[in-house]
Amino acid sequence: MSEDRFSLLIIGGYGTFGGRLARLLGDEPRLRLLVGGRSLEKADDFVADLRTPKDGAEGLGSNNLGAMVQAVSFDRDGDLTEQLTRLRPHLVVDASGPFQSFGKDAYRVVEACIDLGIDYADIADSTGFVAGIGGLDAAAKAKGTFALSGLSSLPALSFAALDAMTPHFSRVDTVAAGIAPSAHVKIGLNVVRAISSYAGRQVPVLRHGQPASGRGLIDAMRVTVAPPGVKPLRSRKFLLVDAPDLKLLPARFADLKSSFTGVGTEPQVLQRMLSLAARLVHLRLLPSLLPFARLLQRASHAFAVGEHRGGMFVRVGGVDHAGKRLSCGWHLIAEGDDGPFIPVIGVDALVRRLLTGVRPENGARPAAGELQLADFEAAFQRFSITSGISMENEETPLPLYQRILGSAWERLPPALAALHAGGARVASGRARIERGGGLLARIVARAIGFPKAGEDVPVTVRFVRDGDREIWTRDFGGMVFRSWQAEAKGRDRDLLAEVFGPFRVLMALVPDGEKLRLVVRGWRFLGIPLPMFLAPGGDTYEEERDGRFHFHVEIGGRLTGLVVRYTGWLVVE
Repeated sequence: MSEDRFSLLIIGGYGTFGGRLARLLGDEPRLRLLVGGRSLEKADDFVADLRTPKDGAEGLGSNNLGAMVQAVSFDRDGDLTEQLTRLRPHLVVDASGPFQSFGKDAYRVVEACIDLGIDYADIADSTGFVAGIGGLDAAAKAKGTFALSGLSSLPALSFAALDAMTPHFSRVDTVAAGIAPSAHVKIGLNVVRAISSYAGRQVPVLRHGQPASGRGLIDAMRVTVAPPGVKPLRSRKFLLVDAPDLKLLPARFADLKSSFTGVGTEPQVLQRMLSLAARLVHLRLLPSLLPFARLLQRASHAFAVGEHRGGMFVRVGGVDHAGKRLSCGWHLIAEGDDGPFIPVIGVDALVRRLLTGVRPENGARPAAGELQLADFEAAFQRFSITSGISMENEETPLPLYQRILGSAWERLPPALAALHAGGARVASGRARIERGGGLLARIVARAIGFPKAGEDVPVTVRFVRDGDREIWTRDFGGMVFRSWQAEAKGRDRDLLAEVFGPFRVLMALVPDGEKLRLVVRGWRFLGIPLPMFLAPGGDTYEEERDGRFHFHVEIGGRLTGLVVRYTGWLVVE
């Protein structure tokens, strides 16, 4: 029976990423899955665990184990020809690493596979390793095999996202990408060692169209990871990391002027300490952070606080086909334990394509552009992973809500899309208004000008565009109050900012079936950030009912209790 199966050897098969790949592919009955590593005992333990049903993401494969799974001993420093001949895999996937430390014989596994006519892939994130595999291209073609390096988040997924966005551009000027792991994910030691190897050292980047030297884990950019229509991650700084994209991008885009790849971890205070340590290396007060890799790993595990969500982004800036400035962003958020599966989803997609007879071209090369974004999105369906693209033409801006929602705008019901279509417009209808009875609630309501309580109150809302913002003038039976809305900037980018007098409330626009929810993600008083646990909250949403736009606005807080709640409907005149 095993002779009829596609044989896959995973080097590092019981490790952080190899183990997740084995779980992903465990449900595939056409596979003979060889879980390999130096320790046969650890491989045996992993396979036994894989065969134990589990809940959640860790149960992938285990709960429907169709693959023939076998623990094997494999030493990458041993006699590779003997081991590979004995195991007879059709495909070898190297998920071990760190690839940065493989030394002068870095490609000995790849070369052994090519010599024996075995296909090869890896999830390397080492710039030198991924970019250098092309030196084996002629040998791989001569043997009729393929060898793909970097079939991971960077560069395989990042380039798939780029390929989905670049058709909108006539010229690409800037590219930035970053990964934001959940604080609750247990980062493997090899990953920490890889990052430590270039902390404080020079990282080749592009600036103003010229090669330049960035500073690893020191240079930074702030990004809010915000897929269209999903509650975004908290804004964070991404520190420069050495990723294959930095080497591959200039060859892809001849006019590229700047490039950046980064990592943004939580808690940010721990990341700031890491950046400070990198500065000590840069100033030659420390030789390297490599000796502290295990300590850094333990610290990341000990300070696992914050949201259990991770994300990724790819941003592109340039000129569209009409000669206008255009910026485009692809963002992804993974909930809970699903994020750590993303680095191996590319290999999962490759294997499943091979099983259907779809084979990459022969040759050795980086995996950038090898898969399409649709290949990854199909795999995302097995997880709580959401991604999407948003675009902004700087000279012909879209309506405010469409600009923030990006591709999620298409999911809005017609009545909601009509109300937020942009430009000067008037909508009228009826409303029911409730007011909180607490002293502080009454003071806040009076200061902002919220309407008094009432039933079946006539309401009119006038929308006026004023530059990049919209002024909303609400008239509840003669009681008028105003606010203005705009797309937040800087660290709060991709959020909706609504300003009531001295207060600025930052909200995520989240489509939820027939509803559009407005979820508070921050607030300011006179520009000063205020604690989230005191932020105004409540169940606020818009929805379409019977072809009409309906609203449900609830404003309150821990200190005030309910301030105001108004519900009703509107029709655009």
